Parts: sequence; C-alpha cells; structure tokens
Amino acid sequence: MASLDFDLEESQFRSWYAAQAVALEDACAALTARVATVVTQAGGVDITKVEGRVKDVDECVRKFVRKYRPALEESNTPYDIQAYITDLVGVRVVCLYEDELEKIAQIVRAHFAVIDVTDKVSAVESTEASFGYKGLHLDLRLSVAERDLPEHAAYAQWPFELQVRTIIQDSWSVLDHKIKYKKSIPGQLKRRINVLSALFELADREFRQIRDATAAELLQAPDETAEPAPDAAADLQAPARAAAPSSELNAFTFLKIATHFFKDFEFEPSKVDGFVDDIQAWSAGMTRARFNSLMRETIGVVKRYKQHFEDQNPQASFNPYTVIRHCLYLSNKTAFRPALRNSARESFEAWLSDNAEPKVQG
Repeated sequence: MASLDFDLEESQFRSWYAAQAVALEDACAALTARVATVVTQAGGVDITKVEGRVKDVDECVRKFVRKYRPALEESNTPYDIQAYITDLVGVRVVCLYEDELEKIAQIVRAHFAVIDVTDKVSAVESTEASFGYKGLHLDLRLSVAERDLPEHAAYAQWPFELQVRTIIQDSWSVLDHKIKYKKSIPGQLKRRINVLSALFELADREFRQIRDATAAELLQAPDETAEPAPDAAADLQAPARAAAPSSELNAFTFLKIATHFFKDFEFEPSKVDGFVDDIQAWSAGMTRARFNSLMRETIGVVKRYKQHFEDQNPQASFNPYTVIRHCLYLSNKTAFRPALRNSARESFEAWLSDNAEPKVQG
C-alpha cells in the first residue's frame, strides 16, 4: 500500500524487484527480439544493432529520488515506487543516419501501443546551455491484439522504453557518461564539453550528407559509354563518345562505365573502391575517358578468351573484375602487368598467340 515512508517504500520495491528478476530478464529478451524483427523486416533503414537491458534496481531508486520523490512529498502524496518506474525494460535500436530516427519511430508505432514519446533531439536543440546525446525515446507496450496472443502472455503486461539513436549518438552517449562533472563546472571546461558534443553532432550530419552526395554522384555521373554490343565483333567496332580528357577515373565514374558492360552484375562498393585504387596505382592519371575507350577496344577479344577459358575450366570463375583485368592488360601489357597473376598472364598470352589476336597497346 502506498505511503510517504521512503525507507518502507524502497524496501518493498527492492523485494518486488528481486521477485520479478527472472520475469524481467525473460521479458527483456522477448521484447528485444520482437523489436528486432519488426525493424529489420520493415526494411528501408540501416540497423547496426538492437539490444536490451533490465534497469538496475539501484538505478531505479536513484531515478525515483531525482525525478519524483521531492514533488510527491511536497504535495503530501503517498507513493509506490514501482508505479513510477516505467522503463524497467529498455530496448535500444541503433541506426546509421539521423534521418532514419523518425522512420524507425513510424515503424514501431505501427506495431506497438505508444504510451509516451520523448524527443531528445528537440530537447537538446531548444537550449544553448545543454549538451548531451540526441535521440528518440518512446515508452511502448505490445499492441492490444498481440497482448491477447498466448505466445506473448508471459510478458504482455510489461511496458518498455525504446531508445532510437544513430551510431554516432550512441557513441557520444557512452563517452558522455564518462564525464563525471558537467553542470557546476568552470565555464572553460563546460565550453570544451560543448565543443566535443558539437563535433559529434557535426559528424552525424556529415555522415548523412556524404551518403546523399554519394547517391547523387552515382545518379549524375555523365554517361559516356556506348551500349555494349551483343557480340564481340560489334564490341570492337562501337564508336567512342567524346569525354573530358581531364576527368578522373574514380569509384563513381568506374561504376557508370562498368555497369554498361556488365548490366546484371552487382559491384560491391568496397571492392570497387579498392579495384579503382589499384588501377590508378598501375597507371597514374587514368581518366574515365581512357578507361571507357580501352574497354571498348579490348572487350571483344577478352570475351572470346573468356568463353574459351570457361570451356576449358568449367569450375573456374571469370567474373567482370577478371574481364576488366584482362582488358587492362591487353590495352597496355607493360603498365598493367600487375593486373594479372603469372599463371593467368601466361594462359592469356598462349591463347592470344594461338589465335593470332591483335595486341592492342595503349
């Protein structure tokens, strides 16, 4: 029964907490798994992790003392500590980009009953005197329909707090908690903490803008390739398009060209990044126009060799990267000698000799 005796209420809360410990851990595991399923199946956001925890009993008591006890005792209102701790179970979703916070919130709103929402972004941005991590906090519980399902019966009654953060906000939160004094401190030290917080906020914004700029580059990179012809002979005859000779070959322009020749192949960003770096190391100053030109000049020969190689080696892989390596080598055997291993180079040279293919030199 509620009272104004703090010692009594704390003792009763601790006893209740101990009796519910196993049920709380089970509920936490189940709710975390449920949230993970909902946000990952929805798609459209980059989730880096979903994790849950049960709030420590001492942390619960400290929260009650800090947030609720003074006002309750001032108004002479009896209390039961348990009723004021609505975030015993906490689930955290960490995403990559700040504009995904609200997307995740919309996803969970469609699957859970919302008790309350706290927008940490607005709370921090509304004052110049505050610093700390930003994010979105939602107090949730299972929807009415799911609460009635037998498989959810063991934890249907538990509300939980969902924290949605970017990976940078999550990192700041960890570091922020290591700063012992942040309020009653000298102005110079407070300013340094604010500068650090601002750097994390700037990193969040820049990370998102780099993502957007990357997408824009891939969409806007000029199309300077001719459609690859359906047969090898036509490949050799395809006319070149004019291109700015000073324009560099980078990951974006490489993809624009490569995807014209290999329409059904998915080029992984990390592999493209390293491969283009290798090309530039082999031939400094390689331009996109030159790369486009040498591909058209050599790909017909290499396609015929690819067919021969696959006939002789049914289990071997001759993917687009391998095709491009052979095209580079054929265009300039001195500069692009490192593009092929010794065994691959010897096999290619033997085939070229046997078939009296023209040797293109750049």
